[in-house]
Amino acid sequence: MWIIEALIGLASGIAVGTGFVAFLTVLGIVPRLMQLSHSESKLRHYETAVILGVFFGIYLSFGDMPIQVSYIGLVIWGLLHGIFIGMLAAALTEVLNVFPLLFKRIGVDGFLFTLLMALVLGKIVGSLFQWVVFVR
Repeated sequence: MWIIEALIGLASGIAVGTGFVAFLTVLGIVPRLMQLSHSESKLRHYETAVILGVFFGIYLSFGDMPIQVSYIGLVIWGLLHGIFIGMLAAALTEVLNVFPLLFKRIGVDGFLFTLLMALVLGKIVGSLFQWVVFVR
């Protein structure tokens, strides 16, 4: 029975890993980040960071040993999570050109930056409200 469970776990891991790599590849997050930061020569560092991040995430998900982190460490951890999610959202909207097309259709394309900043600040305030009110 444990062999079947191990095979299902392995197949699931391969499927999720392949989907994650395809998602990053289709969105082009790493090449776009290198282009914006003018660090094309650091490709190996980006690859290493993605691979180590995946392995660290796997360890945190399935590891038995808890990791003690201070409040400052939690702030840094949350900041890194926010940066990652923000980059995913930005890459997705950039690939799809959602906001420019939508704002042009409804006739507010002159206020693109203001509306995007309102969306970003609303997301930040909503996240902080959720953490302060509901999580604590």
